[in-house]
Amino acid sequence: MTHSRILPYAALAVGITALSLSAMFVRWADAPGPMTGFYRLFISTLLLTPFFLNKQRQLPPIDRKYLYLPLVGGLFTAFDFAFWNSSLKYTTAANATLLGNTAPLWVALAAFLIFREKLKGVFWAGLLLALTGAALVMGNDFLTHPTLGLGDLMASTAAIFYASYQLITQRGRVHIDPFRYTWLVGISATFGMLIMNLVLGNRFTGFSTQTWIIFFATAIVSQMIGYLAITFALGHLPASIVAPTLVGQPILTAILAVPLLNEIPTTIQWIGGGIALAGIYIVNQSHRQSQQEAPNA
Repeated sequence: MTHSRILPYAALAVGITALSLSAMFVRWADAPGPMTGFYRLFISTLLLTPFFLNKQRQLPPIDRKYLYLPLVGGLFTAFDFAFWNSSLKYTTAANATLLGNTAPLWVALAAFLIFREKLKGVFWAGLLLALTGAALVMGNDFLTHPTLGLGDLMASTAAIFYASYQLITQRGRVHIDPFRYTWLVGISATFGMLIMNLVLGNRFTGFSTQTWIIFFATAIVSQMIGYLAITFALGHLPASIVAPTLVGQPILTAILAVPLLNEIPTTIQWIGGGIALAGIYIVNQSHRQSQQEAPNA
């Protein structure tokens, strides 16, 4: 694998690791889910502002006709955070993570039906395998509660908004560099979350020191590191490849939950992790094969 190919996949690995901690940060914070999402976006965007200004001086101006892409992507992110963070207050972390990671299915369907991307049968087989493995990893609790409750519905809705963000970012990154794109998404999403919290009547102050520390941690780890890494990857790999690879997030969450939440996965969940990794491998091999065949097309 060449250096140019290694970087996007390395960025995916970093992004998955950072995002796998998201559910734990939300659970640890003594604050409403939308408020944790607001400070995650607000703090990270504030910290990224110097990088944005530096890029503005170094790079050519952003073509205004493409500005709507990160701004709309930010609104998708705001709704994703609002629904998913809130779902963790009504359902288990396993349910929320599992249903939130159905985004690959929506991405693949949109890529196929709306954008007419050609996806081979082996891709769909890999996608199905990856989702099946993720279901085994995080679905143990889900299987004991088959009726979708309010929290499960919220997490499922969040997955649709997350898929929408990935699809629009794939197109936006063609025209805008990752730093400026991420900052613009953050600005849009922050204002979106601000309005949502005002409407919900959530307080913006009066939190404990531990909660403020968690706000900063989720802003730096989950948002700055996680989203910037994913944004970089989406500039080099199609969303229909990045999304299934992100199924690795619930697998890593299950592993980290052992020392951090004292949750030990069952044998079925460990087997599911292996199945999901196999599916992810198949998806990426399908993408690589398509790239090799493209010059001869």
